Amino acid sequence: MEQIFITGNGPLRGEVTVAGAKNAALPIIAASLLSAEPLHISNLPDVRDIGTALQLLELLGTQVQRTGTELVLDSNQIHSVRAPYELVKTIRASILLLGPLLARFGEADVSLPGGCAIGSRPVNEHIVGLQALGADIRIEAGYIKAKAKRLRGAHFAFDVPSVTATENLLMAATLAEGVTTLKNCAMEPEISDLARLLQSMGAHIAGAGTSTITIEGVKHLHGATHKVPPDRIETGTFLAAAAATRGSITVLETNPDYLQHVLDKLEQAGCRLKLGPDWIHLDTDGKRCKAVNIHTAPFPAFPTDMQAQFMALNALAEGSATVVENIFENRFMHVAELQRMGADIELQGRTAIVRGRERLQGAQVMATDLRASASLIIAALAAEGETVIDRVYHLDRGYANIDRKLAELGASIRRA
Repeated sequence: MEQIFITGNGPLRGEVTVAGAKNAALPIIAASLLSAEPLHISNLPDVRDIGTALQLLELLGTQVQRTGTELVLDSNQIHSVRAPYELVKTIRASILLLGPLLARFGEADVSLPGGCAIGSRPVNEHIVGLQALGADIRIEAGYIKAKAKRLRGAHFAFDVPSVTATENLLMAATLAEGVTTLKNCAMEPEISDLARLLQSMGAHIAGAGTSTITIEGVKHLHGATHKVPPDRIETGTFLAAAAATRGSITVLETNPDYLQHVLDKLEQAGCRLKLGPDWIHLDTDGKRCKAVNIHTAPFPAFPTDMQAQFMALNALAEGSATVVENIFENRFMHVAELQRMGADIELQGRTAIVRGRERLQGAQVMATDLRASASLIIAALAAEGETVIDRVYHLDRGYANIDRKLAELGASIRRA
């Protein structure tokens, strides 16, 4: 099993280019099932979850042509609507196949999904929403079995603004008969991006990016060309790493509009920021950051996917702060590993009280999920001595070549 070895050796400095967003690419890949014509995708991130998603599509009959960050998907000859447990168990976003398969082929047989063990992420919203569109759905032996001759437009309100459920129903409704109105939708940038892709394929969609989305169904969608937007979480991770190491970096090919709340918190921590249309420059002037309070919430508030990284930053900051996790009930598993490095963190339910320390100590630690992996890397970059991180396959699910990129910023990091 691979490990990452990091020796804290001072500030990160230089320029880094972020990859395309995994959380945007996954629904884009699923959307290729909605059309018999090819979908051309660029800026595809080289991460494990993308590879798993493409394996799933190939199993269904999609022709996959991948060259670096370029991808062509041709779903003209789908011969199966079954997404098996063997692949689905490793990737939560596999549930996104349910809506497109059902909408285009009238049936779908998708295993209940897996992914990071960060808390309860029920599929109820997906099932109830598709039932509102006329689907007959049963759960048998761990599989969601759905059928519908043709989905029908309907009014549906989500109990909670789920990102993947919003994406699933948005895709399904594009081929439904009549008009669908979705209320209490998630508003993440990845949803707006998916809507832009679907519109370029011929879908009629209004309101994406707001809490109410209206979709007028069409009989067929055609092929399209689409570029995956930059990864806002990778962007935030590099900025937090530079802040924790008292460094100065410029993040290129990103979008500052996707990260306003995170940028506000970095400024509160004492970082100087300069923003351009597709770049962000952060400078700490070599100073230790100040601790900042964090409350995670759906977009446009502070993202749960940046909570662990700011936990590491606060553990090295001046003063004390609270970190409140409002999205997932089990997303503090990185705390015990940070404590192994000397972090002063006290847990009280969904609240962590973090008392910053001048330095942490290198130790052998274990990654427990994707974003926890990033928090351990940030802590290790600013720690004294060597840190060894186990289970780095979690990291590879969502970060493309992060060890190489950090090395180019001056980090002492290697994989073995």
